Amino acid sequence: MVNETLNIAVVGHTNTGKTSLLRTLLRDEAFGEVKNAPATTRHVEVAEITHQGQTLVKLFDTPGLEDAGGVLDWLEQHTSSRSDGIERLQQLLQADVAQHEFSQEAKVLRQVLASDVSLYVIDAREPVLAKYKDELTVLSWCAKPVMPVFNFTEQGDASAWHDMLARRGLHVHSQFDTVAFDFDGEMRLWKQLDILLNRKPVLEQLQTVRTLEWQALQDTAWALMANFLLEVAAFVETIKDEDAVEPVLAQMQNKVRQRERHFQQDLLQAFRFYQQADLPADWMPKAFSQDPFDPELLKQFGLRTSTGAAVGALLGLGVDAATAGLSGGMGMALGGVIGGVLSNMGSLSDKLSGVKTIHIDPATITLLATRAQALILALLQRGHAAQQTLSLQAADVIWPNSNLPGPLRRARSHSEWSALNGVKASKAESNRREAAQELQRNLRRS
Repeated sequence: MVNETLNIAVVGHTNTGKTSLLRTLLRDEAFGEVKNAPATTRHVEVAEITHQGQTLVKLFDTPGLEDAGGVLDWLEQHTSSRSDGIERLQQLLQADVAQHEFSQEAKVLRQVLASDVSLYVIDAREPVLAKYKDELTVLSWCAKPVMPVFNFTEQGDASAWHDMLARRGLHVHSQFDTVAFDFDGEMRLWKQLDILLNRKPVLEQLQTVRTLEWQALQDTAWALMANFLLEVAAFVETIKDEDAVEPVLAQMQNKVRQRERHFQQDLLQAFRFYQQADLPADWMPKAFSQDPFDPELLKQFGLRTSTGAAVGALLGLGVDAATAGLSGGMGMALGGVIGGVLSNMGSLSDKLSGVKTIHIDPATITLLATRAQALILALLQRGHAAQQTLSLQAADVIWPNSNLPGPLRRARSHSEWSALNGVKASKAESNRREAAQELQRNLRRS
């Protein structure tokens, strides 16, 4: 049996986060327009959640309510108290005021009357004011279920709101913070709607679909990370003993920097964060853009070995190995930033063939992995209303002592796994597919 589409009107006072709630539910920061200004949404916009060609839910983003008190005053003066709420509202919608001073409220009311339920978005930081009570009164006259949804819950105390809602018989409500995302919070919202509406088939299907989508998004994130790390680990250059090492090291570093930036952009796209123009330029913290070959970055991330010593020493080893035999002037000029590229100059095969084989140092791979993991975990908890700089907790090193997992260790012997070596990207991806799947499982357990 095909479930009927559930039509949900998202309503509330101006600037309480209606569009932000929709962005977070849709996991798409491109929906609508969000600004810290009144009446940003001027018209009703619709978004759909679909599955296999079936529309499960239509979500209607409505303009902000700004003068519910004026609407009530007009209704008291121009309609009979003996008429029911819908009859009185219909008179308002047919009057000239619906096209002029109450045009915004009229758009909201028309959508509520055409919907199955309204989500009334509340800014939990706001006190309970008369204007909000007026809005709930007007909405109640639509004779459609209303479920209050608290936004910005981490920054506010909603106890006074709970008391007011209870006095109005609104005992079913939910919270959904559009800044600090919580997937369980989304599931609770759909479950609360089921209590209010008794639309179990469509809401249970919706919860199943959303859970699968959330799992698929996480799989995509870890797969992107696994492929990125394998490409870096398989990256290799060989030079003759008489050739200069410095230019090769610098070139390798640049390629790794570019590959990391490509990974970060792919990850943001997967989570549908597009870094719009109205976001602050520094919303991605310096820790994500700082040179991965800078030893100071390890300290900033708080990376530690299993013995508790600063991991800066690990990168120092990479620097020492890579710069062995180089001119003192070169080492001084680069100030150690050339580190993180480990030359296997000591192998018997290298000595016999008169070449140097150069790989990315395990400590640097560990740093890149730790930074990538931190970004994924931060995005998993970031709502699509968030405008502030991405917040990071001090990250623990993902693999103590830079003890790389098996797939990354094996990558050193498989230059065909990395497009950084000039292999066609699709071919390299195919070559490392099995290793990527193994590493992806490892990362999800980390």
